[in-house]
Amino acid sequence: MKLEGKSVFSGIAIGRCKIFGKQESLVKRSKVEDTAGEIKRFSQAKEQAKEQLSVLHEKALKEVGEANAMIFEVHQMMLDDLDYVESITNMIESQNINAEFAVASTGDNFAEMFSAMDDDYMRERAADVKDISNRVVHILQGKGMGGDLGQEPVILLADDLAPSETVQLDKSKVLSFVTRYGSTNSHTAILARTMNIPALIGVDFPQDAEGKMAIVDGKTGIFILEPSAEELETYKKLKEQEQERARLLQELKGQDNVTKDGKTIQLYANIGGVGDVATVLANDAGGIGLFRSEFLYLESEDYPTEEQQFKAYRTVVENMAGKKVIIRTLDIGADKQVGYFNLDKEENPAMGYRAIRICLDRKEIFKTQLRAIYRASYYGKISVMFPMIISVDEVRQAKEMCETVKCELDAEGIPYAEVELGVMIETPAAAMISDLLAKEVDFFSVGTNDLTQYTLAIDRQNPKLDSIYDAHHPAILRMLQMIIDNGHKGGCWVGICGELGADLTLTETFIQMGIDELSVSPSMILPVREQIRNSSSK
Repeated sequence: MKLEGKSVFSGIAIGRCKIFGKQESLVKRSKVEDTAGEIKRFSQAKEQAKEQLSVLHEKALKEVGEANAMIFEVHQMMLDDLDYVESITNMIESQNINAEFAVASTGDNFAEMFSAMDDDYMRERAADVKDISNRVVHILQGKGMGGDLGQEPVILLADDLAPSETVQLDKSKVLSFVTRYGSTNSHTAILARTMNIPALIGVDFPQDAEGKMAIVDGKTGIFILEPSAEELETYKKLKEQEQERARLLQELKGQDNVTKDGKTIQLYANIGGVGDVATVLANDAGGIGLFRSEFLYLESEDYPTEEQQFKAYRTVVENMAGKKVIIRTLDIGADKQVGYFNLDKEENPAMGYRAIRICLDRKEIFKTQLRAIYRASYYGKISVMFPMIISVDEVRQAKEMCETVKCELDAEGIPYAEVELGVMIETPAAAMISDLLAKEVDFFSVGTNDLTQYTLAIDRQNPKLDSIYDAHHPAILRMLQMIIDNGHKGGCWVGICGELGADLTLTETFIQMGIDELSVSPSMILPVREQIRNSSSK
């Protein structure tokens, strides 16, 4: 049986299927006399759930990095959400019912509410609220979470996998996972990519698949249940080739990123936090081309202080030992919302109050971040880039703030080093005035994700538009050529930090366009290096 799905992470897996049991219990409604006692039971279970999530966060930090571990801090915050807690306690008090039923009902109600929202990000929170409610119910019932995978590695099948379930899995026992639901932007999908587990979503597998042999082709999105002897032999050979390729890629460590005709391309990695640096170094990146600093804000319950940010930036630059670290200033807004910023709900947040617009409006937040960055520059090689630029005036305001910060640090006797300044070119406006912007900064970094979204007028998080979201569109490539040409004429070096930078089918095209730097996810460093070394600049 051959079924089609959507690939989350490429690769080939061959093995027996295991249907993942969520251990969801039937929660019975029962009347209670002691409502205060039930509320106390709920409160204790909630605190125990937060302790479990804290342990999971520490485990995820080590396995998948800070950015991807963030979901467990989010889950802890969701457990303390006032509306969520009040719904449960009010239900217990007003209906004289048991805590288990109140938690399960609230989880279902909140999940239904999230599922009905227009915003993709908020719809995906439905799975999160179900996950935390399920955890509390299991604690109240005295049961554990997760399922036993057995002794042999398996292809894991599930309706969906919550992030907590994914991290708790014994990865040595998982060859791949295949789910009926989920999205390519879900936390689970991101974790799967980071864990390098071949994965498919949207596969309607039969319930009798348990124990049957199967093949997962993460490249084509195909799931083959009970393959023929011929199919098995074909895929075994493909898997051997895949493993040999991975081995050969390891031999590229320490090699230069030089084309066949001698042009050197800088090859850097994108990260979301301090915990990702180990992966950057393990994959032999030449530096960090995009440090998404907003994760410091997303992971905090209040504005991170100058000292907290300084320590994070200093840790990263010291670990990178003299290699360049490019920090993108705060890029909050759109799909990255932070409660304590108290941002208004917007009809079109992707084009709303976000990124540099917030920083130039709330200058104290911006200054705090820049002070931390400049202080950290004394300990390594730091560059800064400003996101969502649409005008020269914005760049000049940002540069003025940098000068203010430097004057303050001078007056306080705090040392700092030279910091290279750049802008992200991710709006058509910035692309069209890139000749003017080049006179203001040292470098450009092209954010192809947003540039594609804005140029094609396509919401990149809307799955209904996947078929026409084309990052290879001639308009994008022409715009990229214009940006490179204008940057070079103005004395700027030009890089790409969006997902397109890791598109191996375009590596040689980018080099021939004159690109100076590519910044990609750590796992793509060696494949891109190989492609660079097989390319020509002419």
